[in-house]
Amino acid sequence: MSTELETLVVERAAGVVTVTLNRPHRKNAANGTMWRELRATLEEVAAAREDRVLVLAGAGDAFCSGADLGDPSDVAGRPGDPHLVQMRALADVALRLHRLPKPTIAKVGGIAAGAGMSMALGCDLVVASDRARFSQIFAKRGLSVDFGASWLLPRLVGLHRAKELAFFADIIDAATAASIGVVNRVVPAAELDAVVSEWASRLAAGPPLALSMTKALLNQSASVSMEQALEAEAQAQAVNFGSRDTREAIAAFVEKRDPVFEGD
Repeated sequence: MSTELETLVVERAAGVVTVTLNRPHRKNAANGTMWRELRATLEEVAAAREDRVLVLAGAGDAFCSGADLGDPSDVAGRPGDPHLVQMRALADVALRLHRLPKPTIAKVGGIAAGAGMSMALGCDLVVASDRARFSQIFAKRGLSVDFGASWLLPRLVGLHRAKELAFFADIIDAATAASIGVVNRVVPAAELDAVVSEWASRLAAGPPLALSMTKALLNQSASVSMEQALEAEAQAQAVNFGSRDTREAIAAFVEKRDPVFEGD
């Protein structure tokens, strides 16, 4: 199944939704249409029970080269909106990706720069090919970091490394990105599709409710105390123990078979 959109290709198979940024002639630079379509797609995936995992990819030889600064007529908000209004529309997309109650994987096969790099880092997992490159390119365009980079980068790589990436805006290769914690896995380009597909399939077969709450617990971990984290864990486990999925997992363990999770 595929949904026809102007800047995205959305495909669904066995609980995995693959959203491909589809402007290869611009290295998948995001114009306003793409931001709006991403927002609507994320909202749709969040609400669809059959959608269990989101894979975010780029068409051609790039992931996303950032916002399309060469297309001022098509902005994140409405044409003519003040810059702050436009940026708040962009921020809404970043928040929807961050808050999506399902696991997300960025499949990075080429350049991920500016908001494109931030978008990849906004996913729960990042798998990159050995041809991938990353850059917080903003400073070279006279801009500050955006799409959540100021929040994401220090948590992933530490404050001083985040400042280095943001201040100098250098392009780093996939191996360097892995060494500093920007990506989870680097694989040969020929294996990228297979590795991401295997990860996505495993997640799609997992317990949706438990994975959703685990994602929320980990996302909020930096802003809560140990006591608050333990209480949130207790509440999540109470929900799990009352679910059919947990009962199914325990029964499968006893019966020495794979569990079949339904999401309730």
